[in-house]
Amino acid sequence: MTYEALLNRVSVDPNVCGGKPCIRGTRIYIAVILDGLAEGLTPEQIIDHYPQVTLDDIHAALAYGAELSRENIWKVPVGQ
Repeated sequence: MTYEALLNRVSVDPNVCGGKPCIRGTRIYIAVILDGLAEGLTPEQIIDHYPQVTLDDIHAALAYGAELSRENIWKVPVGQ
């Protein structure tokens, strides 16, 4: 799957989930997937908990997170 196709799996719609990024066609926030991965869950464990999520959706969440990190939208102040 191409990088662009992965990003197309992410929806940001003000009428769905209050405009928070989620997997297209679901109400599963990208943040929920990224949080699970950050906590050490495997993709398979996330899929077990959210059966409508696919491995491509998890890759899409990672791709979306990577895109956000390139934007430098969040910076930790020096000394914190």
